[in-house]
Order: sequence, then structure tokens, then C-alpha cells
Amino acid sequence: TSVLLLFPSMSKDLSELLKEATKEVHEQAENTPFMKNFQKGQVSLHEFKLVTASLYFIYSALEEEIERNKDNPVYAPVYFPAELHRKAALEEDLKYFYGRNWREEIPCPEATQKYVERLHYVGKNHPELLVAHAYTRYLGDLSGGQVLKKIAQKALQLPSTGEGLAFFTFDGVSNATKFKQLYRSRMNALEMDLATKKRVLEEAKKAFLLNIQVFEALQELVSKGQENGYPVQLKAELRTRNVNKSYEQASGKESERTNRRHTDMIPTTSLVRWILALSFLATTVAVGLFAM
Repeated sequence: TSVLLLFPSMSKDLSELLKEATKEVHEQAENTPFMKNFQKGQVSLHEFKLVTASLYFIYSALEEEIERNKDNPVYAPVYFPAELHRKAALEEDLKYFYGRNWREEIPCPEATQKYVERLHYVGKNHPELLVAHAYTRYLGDLSGGQVLKKIAQKALQLPSTGEGLAFFTFDGVSNATKFKQLYRSRMNALEMDLATKKRVLEEAKKAFLLNIQVFEALQELVSKGQENGYPVQLKAELRTRNVNKSYEQASGKESERTNRRHTDMIPTTSLVRWILALSFLATTVAVGLFAM
């Protein structure tokens, strides 16, 4: 009790503490042009693919460590694989965007690898901090997922049937609001002393910084105009029957216009590329945390 008198705010629920601890980065993201650009649909398919690839590596590591600690009391209460896990969904999206050999095609920038290494380190050595990464990612994606899904679907002219957007589709969650309430209540019930709570809050902020570094690295890839060593223009942007069929059926001028629609979205200056490459992150953070 004496400790709580010295730190009265730490007597709050963990979910509230996490929201407060990440408020500053949330406000920065909400007021940046990145989010507004994405909301306007100003994002290229190439950038979206790179984002999806990095998310695959991140979620693969996160979920590997979650499985390692699923019976550990420091994480077990918030173990919801059927409802939340994203690795399988991201595999679907990558197969759609890159084709059957997507595993050989997708790049893993050094910053993404750094994020992956942090997740493995936490899962193996400090599993009590794993909840910070899970909360930041899953509840943010669940909260902002439907908004982002609609924006991406329209901006990138993806099929209305949902191909390429499995990441945003949570089939195991019938009511997002109720599920988030359940998740927060389970998280708040985790047994944690004051020192551990403070470390969890710091880890949540570290998760945001790792995400920002990932998207800065993706911007560098986009600036170079290369993906896995090949010029972006020489790689097929969409490998789907529907899109290919529509291109084939289009008239000469219309087909040229359709193809140009994607290439024109790739920005011509480093500054604009930087804005667009980070827009996805900013929107995920701002839209997701706003609804947490």
C-alpha cells in the first residue's frame, strides 16, 4: 500500500496504464500527415506488400513466443490463438500478392529482424513482458482493422471478396467490442508487482519504436525502387485471376490506364515516399489505439 501511495497511478488497471503510457506516441501519430495520406488512399501496392511481408516476420516471432509461453501464468490468461493469431492470415495475403514462391520473394530488412530478435529475447527471457507486445499489436489491429481494410481495398482496388486482406479479418471474433473487454479484463487480472508493471509499460513504448524503425527501413527499400534485388517495375504487382482477367479483357487504352493507376501511385520524391511508407504504421497506431 505504501508503494501505491508513492505511485498512485500504478494502482490503475494494466490496460489503462498501457493506454496512458503510449498516449504521447498515439497523439503524434494521429496528428501526422501520414495517417491522413493513407485515409485518402494515397498508398502504393508495392508499399502495402512490403508492409505485409514485415508483419509476417513480426507475427511469426510473436506467435512462436506466445506458443512457448501459453501455459505460463504470466501470459496464459490472454492466450487467444483462434481469435487473434495473424500468421496464417498473413501467409494467405503474401501468397496472393507474391505468388506460390512468396517465401523466397519477401524481403526482411534489418530493422524487421531487430524487432523479431527482441520478441524472441522477451519470450525466452522475460515472458512477463510479452503481454506488452501482444496488447499493442492485436488490440490495435482488431480495433482499426475494419477501417484500414476498407481504405486498402478501395485504394489498391483489391477484390471485394477480401483477397489480400486476410490480415484484417478476424473470423474468430464475432463482437470486437465485447472481445476487447474480455481481453482487457484478463490482462488486468495478471498478477504483477509495481516493478513489473513499469517494465511492461516501457516494453510497450519500445514496441512502438521498433515499429517506427521497421517502417523507416521499408521507406529505404521503396526509395531504392527495388524488392529483393529486382526493379519494382519488373515484378508483377498483383498475381490474381480476377485482376489479370480484367486486364486481359480491357481495351488497349483502358488497360494502359489501369496499369498506370498502380505505377503512378509510386511517389517520385524521397519525402513523399517516406510519408506514404509510414502512413500504414501511423494509421494502424492511431486508429487502433484510439479504439482500445
